[in-house]
Amino acid sequence: MTSVFETTQNNDVRQLGINPNHWYVVARSSEVTNKPVGVILWKQAIALYRDTQGQVHALEDRCPHRQVKLSHGQVVGNELECAYHGWRFNSAGKCAAVPYLAANQKLPNCTIRRYPVKEQDGFIWLFPGNLEPSVEPLGLPEWEHLNYIATVSVINCNAHYSYLIENLMDMYHGHLHQDLQAWAEANLEDIDEDINSVDAHYTAQSYYKIDKIWSISQLFFPALRKLHPEPLDVSYVYPHWVSTLGKDFKIYCLLCPVNETQTKAYLIHFTSLNAFWRLHKLPVWFRRFVKDSLFGAAQKLLDGLVVQDVQMIEEEQQAYLHNSQRRNYELNRALVSVQRLMKSQVERLG
Repeated sequence: MTSVFETTQNNDVRQLGINPNHWYVVARSSEVTNKPVGVILWKQAIALYRDTQGQVHALEDRCPHRQVKLSHGQVVGNELECAYHGWRFNSAGKCAAVPYLAANQKLPNCTIRRYPVKEQDGFIWLFPGNLEPSVEPLGLPEWEHLNYIATVSVINCNAHYSYLIENLMDMYHGHLHQDLQAWAEANLEDIDEDINSVDAHYTAQSYYKIDKIWSISQLFFPALRKLHPEPLDVSYVYPHWVSTLGKDFKIYCLLCPVNETQTKAYLIHFTSLNAFWRLHKLPVWFRRFVKDSLFGAAQKLLDGLVVQDVQMIEEEQQAYLHNSQRRNYELNRALVSVQRLMKSQVERLG
């Protein structure tokens, strides 16, 4: 396989590439229209667009004529047209038209790469590998479920993806979020590992208990919160992350690593309404209205957590760039497992 995805020879986790034979999230569904949008997934520039039927396509973001970005162009019918000279490319990446082609000329025999994409659970999933996909995207069953209220926050950090994953797997860093905290007194109980995931099981004191209709107000008024014990489970399901706090909250972090020092991700927070049994008896249209109306209810909380985490993650990256030989004194054994999984996933390419 060509080597934008391969790791460096020194096996430094901070310079690891990605295993491309997985599905990554490159955009929200709402971000992709019939106007092309450019994204980057591990050094690969990709143009996303919708055709006249609303189907999403992903092509290498370059016109082979002069190597400019196709995402600067427009969609004409079902084809992507370059802004520079008007060359058009179909969804398979083949040149389909040149506006000034002479009668005695043939279309250029040039093709750009087409990427498999799926639109699922409100996001655009892309498979960057050269193999045929043998796995499915990570599911978000709560996205359409009427009993879950979603909030989405975008993470853009100037750091290697390993720092973000380690931050998410390390529940001891709750000290950072004291003014926005959802849990306290985390204690790592157990770790389960296999070739694709690391599951860390903590116990913690949760600030929220969503068991009565008025209890949702805890999300907005800190004085109403009371600590109580809850299981706190966090999982690195390569290449993404999933967490559950008791029965009331579930969070996903869907990754789009950009390069060795840039990572984009989507953090999706779900608040459960399962405890409100009377709500379940109401008409579906009304429950859908409640779900849609409350979308983003935890935005301030989630965005605040992201700002605090990104600051620390970027400081870690800068410290590494300043002196990569300095040793970290790590006490959370879950992070050892996480680094082992990252390395093994990339090593499988060899």
